[in-house]
Amino acid sequence: MKVLFRSRIDTDAALSLTASLADRLAARGVEIAFDAGTGAALGRPGEPIGTTDADTVVCVGGDGTILLAVQEMARQRPILGVNRGEVGFLADLEPEEAPAFLDRLVEGFAVEPRMRITFSLDGRVLGTALNEAVIVTSRPAKMLRFSVLIDGLPSAQFRADGLIVATPTGSTAYAMSAGGPLVDPRIEGFLLVPLAPYMLSSRPHIISSDRRVEVALESSKPAHLVLDGQVQFEIDGRAVLRVERAEESALFVDVGRTFFEKVERKLRRL
Repeated sequence: MKVLFRSRIDTDAALSLTASLADRLAARGVEIAFDAGTGAALGRPGEPIGTTDADTVVCVGGDGTILLAVQEMARQRPILGVNRGEVGFLADLEPEEAPAFLDRLVEGFAVEPRMRITFSLDGRVLGTALNEAVIVTSRPAKMLRFSVLIDGLPSAQFRADGLIVATPTGSTAYAMSAGGPLVDPRIEGFLLVPLAPYMLSSRPHIISSDRRVEVALESSKPAHLVLDGQVQFEIDGRAVLRVERAEESALFVDVGRTFFEKVERKLRRL
């Protein structure tokens, strides 16, 4: 078995935990690797995470560390998150739980797929998100006008500061802060949440991923499309974005906790 470690590199606590966990597995005969940034921070050899052939990737940090790893991997590998961030909803293990779980990892593990969404413009794929895409104006304090088309038919038209298009996995992130519902990640659909809509009747939608969904901007103002808080594109105020279920899901090591247990443990007690 080969395990690649990626750490949040701006805190000594995360780097120290990463080194400790890696050395623990190496002592058990597991092949260990570090992504390039983590290796450089630890003074050890590293390899590009984008082309890794590791059997699993252990991310030590917060949700941003995990989201960036998913963004960078050309082929998705099972991810195990160890929380060294804030809430860390995608990071299933706390630091004190990680050593014992990693000891069992070498015996085999189950994998939980998580739907991702792909965004295209004029037939060109812009990128893919695990949590969400956010469409906002590039001019502060200005609203955008949106039209949502489902299977080619207009479904909703509204003005708002922006629009979140999230996966069920992302329903616990920005979409939740904007008033969207929590969605079981086993449901495959798109969650659309207007940001500060002008009309109170503009409410969140959950749309089946089997449908053809397009988001049309109807404004003279340019906008920004931000994927998972990591990748940003400037788009025209008249752009029509195609929203589709990505061909390849993100993969997470199943630690034996349900979505609802994590909601209770990490969100309801904040």
